[in-house]
Amino acid sequence: MFTEYLPLIYSATLMTLGLALASLVVGLLLSILFVSLEMNKTACISKPTTVFLTLMRGLPEILVVLLIYFGSTELIEKITGEYIEFSAFNSGVLALSLIFASYASQSLRGAIQAIPNGQWESGAVLGLSRRYTFIHIIMPQVWRHALPGLSNQWLVLLKDTALVSLIGVDDLMRQADLINTNEHQPFTWYGFAALIYLVITLISQVIIRRLELRFTRFERGGK
Repeated sequence: MFTEYLPLIYSATLMTLGLALASLVVGLLLSILFVSLEMNKTACISKPTTVFLTLMRGLPEILVVLLIYFGSTELIEKITGEYIEFSAFNSGVLALSLIFASYASQSLRGAIQAIPNGQWESGAVLGLSRRYTFIHIIMPQVWRHALPGLSNQWLVLLKDTALVSLIGVDDLMRQADLINTNEHQPFTWYGFAALIYLVITLISQVIIRRLELRFTRFERGGK
């Protein structure tokens, strides 16, 4: 009886990983955008961005997921007059990406501020534009400083994927719940889901550790 559910658990695990990785990629892109807007010297750009990020961090995460899923369709309908339904997966990716970006942008901002101003001045002396200096000189160093914070946010994101089960995404948590409904063995199936989350977390920790060693190899005198 246990083995007949393994294909379902396997597909749900892949769905969870796909959701987490997609949210990570989109979230990183959004975090770079947010930190660029927040550090903009124009107040009419930086202030609204700061307010938006503060609002995102202040709202319960499940509320963000529900607002994105139910609110996006209604908002598009009011703007365009057409009913466009977004899939649960896409809504989940957008919601988790916004949640991730609202926190990750602060890690990136702190990492950017940790870079000495002399780096910017050196780029200006060499005739490099601020944009070129930011992308090719500052950002490679930013990842090294921001990695600890971003790695923690990745682990939080991984756990937050369970929230999208409430909007119908067939992830690991939803599949465990459906199987438990049939079998009435909550400890077994929720425990099995917890074990899979633990394995994914341990693998993530190994990868993060390798990234940390790679980014700090020059400080350690490595090649």
